[in-house]
Amino acid sequence: MDMTPVVISVGSLVVVMLVMLAELRLSTRNERALRRRGARESVDPVYATMRWAYPGVFVAMAMEGAVAAPEPGVTTVIGAGVLIAAKAFKAWAIATLGERWTYKVLVLPDVPLVSAGPYRLMRHPNYLGVLGELVGMALITGARVMGPLGLVFFALLLRRRIAAEERAIFPPTGVS
Repeated sequence: MDMTPVVISVGSLVVVMLVMLAELRLSTRNERALRRRGARESVDPVYATMRWAYPGVFVAMAMEGAVAAPEPGVTTVIGAGVLIAAKAFKAWAIATLGERWTYKVLVLPDVPLVSAGPYRLMRHPNYLGVLGELVGMALITGARVMGPLGLVFFALLLRRRIAAEERAIFPPTGVS
């Protein structure tokens, strides 16, 4: 049996998880700094789910790729390119936010929105990067079932997350 698909799936998962751990450390450090500066945490109905769903979708795709063992080819290479581009785009968004980037919805009072870097182009570029990561991993591993399912599931979570962030950034004013 050719072990190449297993090596690709597991290897990709290891790389993604290592980057995720680095992001978690950065998020935790930034969260502490923001709280010291008076940031307030907003209601986020999906954070608890996202904590397990984000790594879980990658694990599910890697497992499917390891079990189904699709022959690596052009799609694998395209997937790697998509994943790398998505990670780079996400890194750009994270670097632009600097200390203000966290996994949690924390808002500093009376601080203007970031409008530099990818935030000149869109309000939530980090999440475009996340969706790109998922597409790239699905292509790399050949996850024909878990890739689309994971992408749709996570897109629905992100839709709710973005709504929570928008409410935190632009709280509704009093209605008379």
